[in-house]
Amino acid sequence: MVDYDERTALIVTDIQNDFADPKGNLYVHGGERAAEAANREIERARAAHATIVYTQDWHPETTPHFAKDGGRWPVHCVHDSWGASFHPDLLVAPDSEIVRKGTGGEDGYSGFTVRDPTSGAEEGTRLERLLRDHHVRRVVLLGLATDYCVKDTGLDALAKGFETVVVADAVRAVDLEPGDGERAIEELRRAGAEIA
Repeated sequence: MVDYDERTALIVTDIQNDFADPKGNLYVHGGERAAEAANREIERARAAHATIVYTQDWHPETTPHFAKDGGRWPVHCVHDSWGASFHPDLLVAPDSEIVRKGTGGEDGYSGFTVRDPTSGAEEGTRLERLLRDHHVRRVVLLGLATDYCVKDTGLDALAKGFETVVVADAVRAVDLEPGDGERAIEELRRAGAEIA
């Protein structure tokens, strides 16, 4: 069980309809169960006055991130669409923050950085500044998907000096290759994350 305090931030990663609903364009098997597990952690974080941040893919209709435009993924999480909305079972705390990724067509796996899919140039989101402003020293990660957005957010958090915890029963993997999710967890563990 993870302990929360005022210097901890819970980062709820991309629990959106396109990933967490079986009708979603990029459904992650079991994604709806991540919403249930997230709610438990959100309630505990709120009770301890921890910072709560939701990340959200928020793509334009055309982006090199999508297969139809030369990328790798089906169209998903197009801004203001049903697919981009948070899963209806997810508790969205009223005093929380939302960090949107990929708004300009970038690849946005990490909550901390986005990358131009053509040039590879990286730039930061507002997540790190938000955490520093709240005097956060430790982040707790959960959500979708283990082998992409959770992993990249966790590795970036560690690189930026945050203690990092991944809630293992509140993440689900895409598993394009069988075992990708388990490999992602192991990579995070090797980089210094605690797996709770």
